[in-house]
Amino acid sequence: MTNSHAMASRAISRRTLLGALTLPWLVGGCTTPLPLVQPPANDAGAVSRLRDSAEAHGLAAYRQMTDINVSYSGKWRPLVGRIQPEVVDEGYRGSSQERLLPSTAVVAQAYTGAKGNKHVWWRRGGTAPDDAGEVAVWFNGVRSADDAAQQAAALVAEGYGLFLLGPLWLNDRGLRMQSGGTERVDGRVCDVVDVWLSPGLGRVATDRVALCIDRGDGLVHRMRFTLEGFANTQGAVAEVDTFEHERRFGVTWPMRSFERIVHPIALPAHDWRITGLDVNRGYEAREVSGPAFTGAAAAAATPV
Repeated sequence: MTNSHAMASRAISRRTLLGALTLPWLVGGCTTPLPLVQPPANDAGAVSRLRDSAEAHGLAAYRQMTDINVSYSGKWRPLVGRIQPEVVDEGYRGSSQERLLPSTAVVAQAYTGAKGNKHVWWRRGGTAPDDAGEVAVWFNGVRSADDAAQQAAALVAEGYGLFLLGPLWLNDRGLRMQSGGTERVDGRVCDVVDVWLSPGLGRVATDRVALCIDRGDGLVHRMRFTLEGFANTQGAVAEVDTFEHERRFGVTWPMRSFERIVHPIALPAHDWRITGLDVNRGYEAREVSGPAFTGAAAAAATPV
């Protein structure tokens, strides 16, 4: 094959891959590592294992937190931005300031990127069928009416609560759980707890999450999860590995994280780290509701 023919073949293959991956990932349940089957009856051993992990992460201190204030810096892998532009939103999702109010299930995010500022306000839905949660998105101070932007923002906001807090984010929600065997994560033997997350990540009824809990320190070092809350990620499964854990304010935090897609293709996605952290400023949900943080929520998270 000549060089020109080889280059043309590679270009066609790349266009074919990208074209296929911009379609919704609607794949057969039997092929996915986390099939969304009917939630089983609770496994008492799995519930206990997740509770023990939450305690290892600092459950008692977490329950006393009125607000959590975090700043992140990170980098997306280029191909992911081509596959899922609404989720990555690379023009706006650079560094971020994030505010979590655990008791009200609110997450707010303020991003700064090459195109300017993006603000997201998200409140998780409840157990009632008609409560899918509330989401609002502003770009450079202007509220967006775009449904895709809102759905993607809700998925991301709820996901980042899970990634930051792991079992603390799940423990008190009465979710169905099952033991999922064992798995090695970077040489650690981990017990897997499968959780049927309802409501799911974003404005969706159900997702499924598998937490890999280290038998040694009780910490979650990997979370694998479905992404049903946005049309173009339905059927996909991703996972986040957490590193460099530090104990601050009585809670153990993952100071560095890495996300990859594991289904329907294997693809590195995102690296990020915590650059600022503080808790219990005492503000209310209205101070993070957008289009910008106000009052006690406005100051940047304390650098770490």
